[in-house]
Parts: sequence; C-alpha cells; structure tokens
Amino acid sequence: MSQKAMIRVRMSSHDAHYGGNLVDGAKMLQLFGDVATELLINYDGDEGLFRAYDNVEFLAPVYAGDYIEATGEIVSAGGSSRKMNFVAKKVIIPRPDISASAADILEEPIIVCKASGTCVTPKDCQRKKR
Repeated sequence: MSQKAMIRVRMSSHDAHYGGNLVDGAKMLQLFGDVATELLINYDGDEGLFRAYDNVEFLAPVYAGDYIEATGEIVSAGGSSRKMNFVAKKVIIPRPDISASAADILEEPIIVCKASGTCVTPKDCQRKKR
C-alpha cells in the first residue's frame, strides 16, 4: 500500500536562519508537513493532523538558493492513523562563483533529511471509505 506525493521548492534568503545563508532544519519538517497534507487529502479527502515524528535525521546542510525536493509516502494505514516516510533531497544548487544567476542541476541529488511519522484522520472526517 503506497500513496506518494512530492513538492519542489527553492530556499530563499528568507529561509536562511544562520550565518552563511544556512537554512534552519525545521524548514524541511515544514515541507514534510505539506507533503503529508497532500497525502492525506488524496487518501482520505481531508487534511488530517500530524501526530508525531518518530525519527528525523538531518544529513546535509541546506542553503538559500538550493532547490529541495521533498517526497513522502504512506507506508501503512490503520483505522485513522497513517504511517509515513519522508525524504528531502537537494536537486539544484546556486553557483555564485560563476555568476549571480548561475545554477547547476545535480546529477546525483543529495539527501539532506529523512523522517518518519504518523498522521491521523479522524474517522468522521474520512470521506474516502476503504
């Protein structure tokens, strides 16, 4: 049983929270929340609620200008709970060493964050009965 969703977003200077234009890791969790919402709408016809992350791993830095592709999938579903896995990958990087607008698509995306968690859609909100 696998429902999948994806979002691709460019990190802006507003997302940079630390020196050197480093983006706060919480931004990846925000993207995962958006992916989870799409998964629940597709699966249940309702946005549902994020209950908890049971694992989060920050694996590589993210900077302003990076393009991040966040994906998620429902890996199991109970009566109201939906177990999900998420991955965020850096797919495009800016190249300010070449010019102010240069960028490269990475041949091999860099995994920057992985997570797993559980969302809940109350039974009375589930419009797509299984």
